[in-house]
Amino acid sequence: MFVRRDLLKASITALVAGVPGGRALAQSAPPAPPPAPPVFGRDIVLDLARALAKRPFAAPAAELREPFANLSYEQYVGIRTKQGAAIWSGENRGFSIEPLHRGFIFGAPVELFVVEDKIARRIGYEPGKFDYGGLKVGDKSPDIGFSGFRILAPQAAGAPDTELALFQGASFYRAQARGQTLGVTARGLAIRTADPRGEEFPIFRSFWIEKPTLADNALVIHALLDSQSVTGAYLFTLRPGEATIIDAELTLFPRVAIDHLGLGGAAAASLFTPLDHRRADDPRPFVAETNGLQMLTGKDEWLWRPVSNRDTLQISAFVDANPKGYGFLTRDRDIETYQDDIQHWERRPSLWVEPIGDWGEGSVQLVEIPSESEVNANIVAYWRPKQPLAAGKEATFAYRQFWCWSPPARPPFAVAVAAYGGRAPAPKLRRFIVQFAGDTLGDPQRIANLRPVLTTSPGSATNIRAYPNPKAKTCRIVFDVDPAGETFCELRLVLQSGDEPISETWLYRWTV
Repeated sequence: MFVRRDLLKASITALVAGVPGGRALAQSAPPAPPPAPPVFGRDIVLDLARALAKRPFAAPAAELREPFANLSYEQYVGIRTKQGAAIWSGENRGFSIEPLHRGFIFGAPVELFVVEDKIARRIGYEPGKFDYGGLKVGDKSPDIGFSGFRILAPQAAGAPDTELALFQGASFYRAQARGQTLGVTARGLAIRTADPRGEEFPIFRSFWIEKPTLADNALVIHALLDSQSVTGAYLFTLRPGEATIIDAELTLFPRVAIDHLGLGGAAAASLFTPLDHRRADDPRPFVAETNGLQMLTGKDEWLWRPVSNRDTLQISAFVDANPKGYGFLTRDRDIETYQDDIQHWERRPSLWVEPIGDWGEGSVQLVEIPSESEVNANIVAYWRPKQPLAAGKEATFAYRQFWCWSPPARPPFAVAVAAYGGRAPAPKLRRFIVQFAGDTLGDPQRIANLRPVLTTSPGSATNIRAYPNPKAKTCRIVFDVDPAGETFCELRLVLQSGDEPISETWLYRWTV
């Protein structure tokens, strides 16, 4: 007789599909019936990840037959799910699911399952559920699987469903709040990002999506992660609302020791900003999915770091212990800032991450990668634990993500709302303008004692001036930096009233 552990050893895919993975020993009379599908639960995914970690990694076969083998971007996006073909469409469950076709850069297959009454059922590929645009596809195409899935939310009668989230490619996923367009991308796991040894990209091999009820207003998704170094069992709980909230719980099973791990990672595009001027001939003044990286440290210090498209790779580490939150924010929601009626950068989500539990010592890592394209997610941030993961030792983490217009946690004082950089009138100097805004800047007593505290390393700052505007509750700080012949300079600026900080801490790295 097969028991669950035997099934795990026999066949991972067979187990979750409820199909026996091998044959029983020969018997003299009649063979035993196949075992019933196992009751699905999170322990199933944990067992799968644990068993998979004991085997060498094998990448899934990504080959595709024609006409899907060499699709262009235009051909790929022309493949659409037919109206009403989404899973649970019209069932009034609060969500529907669109399996996503394979092709273009999304060649690797993933297994998709629906869980109903605690039984997992594999979602099979059905050509008749897709509109292929100009592609000629036969009615009897083989089951090629899927590349991921899209989560939709139903709207009022007659209105098309709206997109809530998208899981597709490696361990990447995206979500958005009401009225937004997809932007920043989350990573299930980052390994050796921007490391000289080369980055490793874990993949989600399988997803199990629990059938929701309208009363729950939540979608539960299980996922099996795999890579050369580690496997993992993930549990995502998605809740739509004013912000789309995703709770992530993960247990990792390292095949080998991992000394460069990234948790709660995110990536966004930044082509140019008023701080870097990389594209002076572009008619738009600002092209970026995010304005900067916000951090709330374990010691309750609020940090704001604008991000830039650099000429050379830049890596910054913000050392901390038990961080309370971090994430990529879009603070400027005015289309006039971006002047782009096609991309609508002002509608891109902010992504705020709140760790759950004790994350210990480590650092928020910020990686800024040179890019010549606005579609490249060249700005990456994640939490890097100080303690490496030991081979064979399980590790569990949890965090909550807010895909939102503005995060639930905000500094209780003035924040940096804009920053500009360029050549100063004097030779070899760089001029910066940083504008703060907040209610504290409308207080006459605090304004009377206001002073900017600015440090530079290396180099020095000169000609520091403050221009408060109590009516507008803003203050503009202008200063020049002499980098002393160096190719970079770390800047740190905070507004104080007396000895009390009345603003978050603005950080920036200037580079040649």
